[in-house]
Amino acid sequence: MTDRTPEFSLEAQGIRTGAQLHWNLGTAPLVELAVRRGEGVLAKDGPLVVETGKHTGRSAKDKFIVRDAETEATVWWGETNRGMTPEHFAALKADFLAAVDTKETLFVQDLFGGSQPEHRVNVRVVTEFAWHSLFIRTLLVRPGAESLGGFVPEFTIIDLPSFRADPERHGCRSETVIAVNFTEKLILIGGTAYAGEMKKSVFGILNYKLPVDGIMPMHCSANIGPKGDTAVFFGLSGTGKTTLSADASRTLIGDDEHGWSDTAVFNFEGGCYAKMIRLSPEAEPEIFATTKRFGTVLENVVIDPVSREIDLDDDSLAENSRGSYPIEFIPNASEQNMGPVPRNIVMLTADAYGVLPPIAKLTPDQAMYHFLSGYTARVAGTEIGVTEPTATFSTCFGAPFMPRHPSVYGNLLKERIAKGNVDCWLVNTGWTGGSYGTGNRMPIKATRALLNAALEGSLNDAEFRTDPNFGFQVPVAVPGVDSAILDPRSTWADKQAYDATAQKLVRQFIDNFAQFESHVDDGVKQAAPLALEPAA
Repeated sequence: MTDRTPEFSLEAQGIRTGAQLHWNLGTAPLVELAVRRGEGVLAKDGPLVVETGKHTGRSAKDKFIVRDAETEATVWWGETNRGMTPEHFAALKADFLAAVDTKETLFVQDLFGGSQPEHRVNVRVVTEFAWHSLFIRTLLVRPGAESLGGFVPEFTIIDLPSFRADPERHGCRSETVIAVNFTEKLILIGGTAYAGEMKKSVFGILNYKLPVDGIMPMHCSANIGPKGDTAVFFGLSGTGKTTLSADASRTLIGDDEHGWSDTAVFNFEGGCYAKMIRLSPEAEPEIFATTKRFGTVLENVVIDPVSREIDLDDDSLAENSRGSYPIEFIPNASEQNMGPVPRNIVMLTADAYGVLPPIAKLTPDQAMYHFLSGYTARVAGTEIGVTEPTATFSTCFGAPFMPRHPSVYGNLLKERIAKGNVDCWLVNTGWTGGSYGTGNRMPIKATRALLNAALEGSLNDAEFRTDPNFGFQVPVAVPGVDSAILDPRSTWADKQAYDATAQKLVRQFIDNFAQFESHVDDGVKQAAPLALEPAA
């Protein structure tokens, strides 16, 4: 055995294979093997460039949780968390293990999910692609060589893109399957080469485990200010979670997944997974620099086959092109992957209706209301006739990854906000001066100036007004920011159109929140936006 081969083998787990096993390889050998095996190519400046085929994002409808005595009463069953019978999983597992036994080569990584030692989970990841092994090694927390010999996994993930599921035999929807068994502590991923499925599977494990111990798992980025003040940024994809946390004046804890314990905010991961499409060296210099580093993996980024120059503006392979890189590639990243408990919480939304102000202060009840709502808005898509923005509500700003009922996470958040006297802010990175198609995108300089004022504490001293639709507090004037932008109604040429659009959004909030009303107290219910009676 080498110093990277643990004593606890695959065979000890009941996983038998005649494959050549590559245990816990580092970046250079994995890149070398990925190129040699034709899995990807090296770009001019060093990153590995790969394609994921038809799956360029998560296959949310193909994910299932085994419904058994362990999960029946603990999982929030429904559209997000679909059930699979133990019998179907047993058949799927048998077929997966048979497929594993036929492979000539497999890659195994033993890693940690979570940076705070007392709250992490040991995860073993078995892949058939070298680049998948590099990806998950980059994204999770890497044990030191001295820890690998005695590593014993609590959860195991087997990822076989070549596997084809059988809906009739396996109880799934298509040839693609992500099956999670919390009782057997086994996750099987087949029929997709999108690497993010592995990363989010570990997130799901921690989201299931940690609330039992009173730890708040969060789909968020986090950073630390010069005074040791931690800020947490909740937000769905495209709202600026990664961009706004990579601030040169603050220390990055992480860009996507964290836990909030009694003593720390800790990163679940050891790397970042950023959107690459139309990445700007001016607006996002720290992230852009990672596209020119050996050790970065670029997914579905277009590359010139001769010059090996990458084109981050070309979306012909995917709008969701991605880059994964170790967190230490960001110059001001935390060495411990941790920071103090939060002083500020920021909820990011890209409001394509152009209704919400660029920043608003929330009470704890309002914070829980907006956390459970998880609002952002999608812009008009490519479908013929779709001309209006579409509201998207993803509870806890990460519904697909939350196995338990949203109220579990919401109550944890509310308790921790109250205990820590945390300031909470709602920040709109979307549109102003009108909806998408009429208005303009919120200037990132204004967003950063408002965020800086909030995080350093000076915004607490501003004069505030109460928003007539949503009831939260909105600053009237902030140094360095055009006051007009702080009142979204004043930026619309047609004030009546603003009022009608605002009330449309209010009603969507109220309709969406109906599912949570029986799970929250009166204070949270009263934090709902106000639906005004139509004028006589």
